[in-house]
Amino acid sequence: MQASSACFAAAAINPKKHADSVLALMSYTVWPDITASDLNIGSGGGEKQALSITQFGGGATVSKEVPIYLEGTMGYSRYDPQFVLSDGTETRKIPTKWNSLTATGGIGWDFSLYTDKWGGNLVLRPIANFMLGTMASDLRIGSYVFKRRTNADFDFLNGGRLNAYGLGGSLMLDYELFSKPQDIDVELRYSNMTLQSFSGTSEAVQGEANSQNLGLYLRRRAPISDWELLNKPLRYVMEGAHTEYLGEQRGQLGFNSLSSVGLGLELDSSDYDVFITRTRLVARYMFGNNTNGYGVGLAMSF
Repeated sequence: MQASSACFAAAAINPKKHADSVLALMSYTVWPDITASDLNIGSGGGEKQALSITQFGGGATVSKEVPIYLEGTMGYSRYDPQFVLSDGTETRKIPTKWNSLTATGGIGWDFSLYTDKWGGNLVLRPIANFMLGTMASDLRIGSYVFKRRTNADFDFLNGGRLNAYGLGGSLMLDYELFSKPQDIDVELRYSNMTLQSFSGTSEAVQGEANSQNLGLYLRRRAPISDWELLNKPLRYVMEGAHTEYLGEQRGQLGFNSLSSVGLGLELDSSDYDVFITRTRLVARYMFGNNTNGYGVGLAMSF
């Protein structure tokens, strides 16, 4: 049976609703969050759609004498929504693919609160954050279906774009202990940012979203017995993280929180004339309600 393309009508197309979700997805990549750094949600059949999120970044204080804190994060997500066209007797699924990229920066200041007898330092760190992001709709369907469609919804599906910026801030409590027996780092962080579409966004998908979460991160590094490489002890790394999503993000992807556990190794190259003093390789497992991810983290100290 042959059907004219003009006979097909939208059975369930609402790009604005789905694009609001994509803007919300950007909100999961704007913070340096280990639990969402490699997140995959399978389609599971039916109407549930595949989603993947990848993120990398980090932050550091310039020095004790200049306690300016700088951080940066880049995130990528892919969302595969399903749209359906129907002529009353036949339906066709439209295989779209939406890809988003975000870049976030932050600048803060360390206020020292307490130094314990082991040399550990507790600081309060307010941070101002900003974000730029873009999402593109990549339509993979024969042009015969859309050749007579000219409204804003179809224009967006066929190569449209959503551009967004975000402004917000974070407040962090950070405890750090650096010693010969072990290094300990504990961070408690509250983050809040509003994302807003701006110039260059397709007419059908303008909107805004909010990113708000509370995260806890713990890490311990210690030498492995008497093992040495590059004239320095080889260290193991153990870490854990938990993020509670708040506000609009809570339950948005089917979970209220995500957790992560990691185990890895750290190589110390500070005895050599290289600008990288430490290199860490950590394998991580992320999990939450109906959600899981595996990742490998590579970090370097200078």
